[in-house]
Amino acid sequence: ANYGPNPICKGCLSCSKDNGCIRCQHKLFFFLRREGMRQYGECLHSCPSGYYGLRTPDMNRCSRCRIENCDSCFSRDFCTKCKTGFYSHRGRCFRGCPTGFAALEELMECVEGCEVGQWSEWGTCSRNNRTCGFKWGLETRTRQIVKKPAKDTIPCPTIAESRRCKMAMRHCPGGKWRRPAKTKDKKKKKNNLMERAQKQHSIFLATDKTSQ
Repeated sequence: ANYGPNPICKGCLSCSKDNGCIRCQHKLFFFLRREGMRQYGECLHSCPSGYYGLRTPDMNRCSRCRIENCDSCFSRDFCTKCKTGFYSHRGRCFRGCPTGFAALEELMECVEGCEVGQWSEWGTCSRNNRTCGFKWGLETRTRQIVKKPAKDTIPCPTIAESRRCKMAMRHCPGGKWRRPAKTKDKKKKKNNLMERAQKQHSIFLATDKTSQ
């Protein structure tokens, strides 16, 4: 039976002109729709967004998802799709993924991320593999990857970092090692020029003897 412009009794086993469907056919879900102060029953093949289908011996019903920011759910306490801007994780919805999990943007899901251990202590301050002879050097600390990420596209946090440090000993004990002289390259160039000059002088002398 149809009442008014809309077929509100479609799929009903029993129907009321004022309240719509009261009882649905066996395979359909009963959904109580609210519009302002009015509410009426409908019989649907699948429940709308924010509801899930609950099957019971008496009558199948559309029950509301009780999970915050959930768009569709499998059961009262397990969300299958979150609202826009939220990530799905173990049946719940989050603005950002929990610690130890990474966001998979294409699916808006949280998956197991790269897990790293604790930082080691800072290493010895050194420069050019020396712990003396300079005022400033670098010190490094590291940490290990405890568990690799579920997907290769998920990067791991940095496992090594360095920072500038002041050396404990600027001058090496006993003067056994000295910083390489900055004029080394200049001396080499000067020697090369002298060798070239000597060669040119020898050629000049040989040419002069021949002409005589």
